[in-house]
Amino acid sequence: MTPVPENHVLPAHPARANDYDSLAEGYTAENETSLMNAYYERPATLALAGDVTGRRILDAGCGSGPLFAALRDGGATVSGFDGSAGMLEQARRRLGVDADLRVADLAGPLPYPDNAFDDVIASLVLHYLQDWGPTLTELRRVLKTGGRLIVSVDHPFLINLLQRQAGPRPDYFETDNRIEEWTMGGQTARLSFWNRPLHAMTDAFTAAGFRISVISEPHPVPAASEVFPDDFPILDTFPSYLFFLLHNG
Repeated sequence: MTPVPENHVLPAHPARANDYDSLAEGYTAENETSLMNAYYERPATLALAGDVTGRRILDAGCGSGPLFAALRDGGATVSGFDGSAGMLEQARRRLGVDADLRVADLAGPLPYPDNAFDDVIASLVLHYLQDWGPTLTELRRVLKTGGRLIVSVDHPFLINLLQRQAGPRPDYFETDNRIEEWTMGGQTARLSFWNRPLHAMTDAFTAAGFRISVISEPHPVPAASEVFPDDFPILDTFPSYLFFLLHNG
């Protein structure tokens, strides 16, 4: 659920927690119409999902719920969780009090039974985790056999390029931490991300028992060129996010 706001990369401090509660209102407003979310990440994720009519879908790290809403509008039965109570408050305003929304930690046990979902969508959330293994195991547990996991993450090539421009040459092959300071809606928070190479991602997926069906580097939707004429050419010629379609078994 990561947009690309104005931010500053700070010295890494892995122990710092991500504080989306303080950013919830400003983040939600940014997420609605931003180039990175509204015209790039969400359309690409929904395209990978395809026709979701009648499918049971878990929105893992649902944030303020724009993807949840789009999937529900497409005919899916959707459940969502997030670690931020503030973000879920924004989601309830959007989705209504009857929406199945729960506070849960992506890195811990999930409050759902085995084989509960046809699909799990993890939109821009895995890159907050140092260790993907336990989370992928848990996501696979709640998926039915043959179910799909759709993932989007920061593109490692872009992150490595930005780090090279900002400071000492980084080691692409290392899994390392970065801290960014985001300001939205007049509130500032420090957020922690874990960079990892492409092979570490694919190794984690296969080690957890998933079969990789698609690796995608999509373009933003064409309409973005009219709304964001200055930024569109950059995003249209170099990927910012990396997308995976995986199957459980």
